[in-house]
Amino acid sequence: MSQSHYIGLDVSARTVNLCVVDHDGHVVHERKLSSDPEEIAQHILSLRFPIVRVGLEAGMLSQHIYGRLAEANIPVVCVETRHMKAALAAQLNKIDRHDARGIAQMMGVGLFKPVHVKTPNSQRLRTILTARQLLRNKLQDVENEIRGLIRNFGYHLGKVTARDFEPRVRNLTADTVLIFAES
Repeated sequence: MSQSHYIGLDVSARTVNLCVVDHDGHVVHERKLSSDPEEIAQHILSLRFPIVRVGLEAGMLSQHIYGRLAEANIPVVCVETRHMKAALAAQLNKIDRHDARGIAQMMGVGLFKPVHVKTPNSQRLRTILTARQLLRNKLQDVENEIRGLIRNFGYHLGKVTARDFEPRVRNLTADTVLIFAES
C-alpha cells in the first residue's frame, strides 16, 4: 500500500516554495517554483506520490493559486494565516523553505484552520463593486471641491441632481469665466 503525502506551499510575490512530506513527516521532495498557478498545478500533478492535502496560507496570491489547484482536482486547502504563523513561530531558522516544510507537516497532522476562498466570479464581482464605489467617492469629492471653489466667488449651487450639476456650475460661473478670459 502506498503512503499518504502532504504538500505545503509557502507563497511569495514571485516564487513558491513547495515541500512534500510523507505520513511520518519526513521530507521527500522540495522545489522552488514561480508563483504561476499553472506551473504549480502541473508540478504537483507530475509528482508520483498519493497527495492527501495541499496547504497554503491565505494571502494576496492564495485565492488565485487555490482556484487553479482546485480546478485541477488537487486537494487544496487555504489556511488561516495567524494560526499557521503561530504554529511556524517555533522554528529556529525561519525561511521560506522551512515555512513550506512546516505547512506540509501541519497538513499531515491536521493542525490548521481552513478559511473560505471565494469563487473567481465572486472575486470579480467584489472587484467591480469596489471599483464602482471608489469612482462614486471620487466623483463626490470632485463635486464637493467645485462647490467649495465657486463659493469663494459667492455662488451657491443648492440641491442639484448629478445630471444637472455641470450645467448649473457652467451657468453660475459663465460671467466669472468671461472676466478671467478677458484679463
